[in-house]
Amino acid sequence: MDTHFRGGAVAGTEERTFGEYRVQIDRLLCVGFGDCIAEAPGAFEFDDEGIAVFRKGAEEESLVALLDACASCPVDALTVWDGSGEQIIP
Repeated sequence: MDTHFRGGAVAGTEERTFGEYRVQIDRLLCVGFGDCIAEAPGAFEFDDEGIAVFRKGAEEESLVALLDACASCPVDALTVWDGSGEQIIP
């Protein structure tokens, strides 16, 4: 998977691409439940503020685990778009 950091595309967000998928963390919505970390520990971790961020080497996480992690967020702080630009999560 190709990973690209586009941090700050929108204030308070962190964004990367994984293959054809674009994943965005909304740092203002994240409250640190950690469901994403439980589902994809290779892709996400908490920063010093207890907010989810992408781990270094996140591209090594399986795509299935990554998408499951994004879908598991109880506050919809993780958004995923497919290669055609269609939002698929949440």
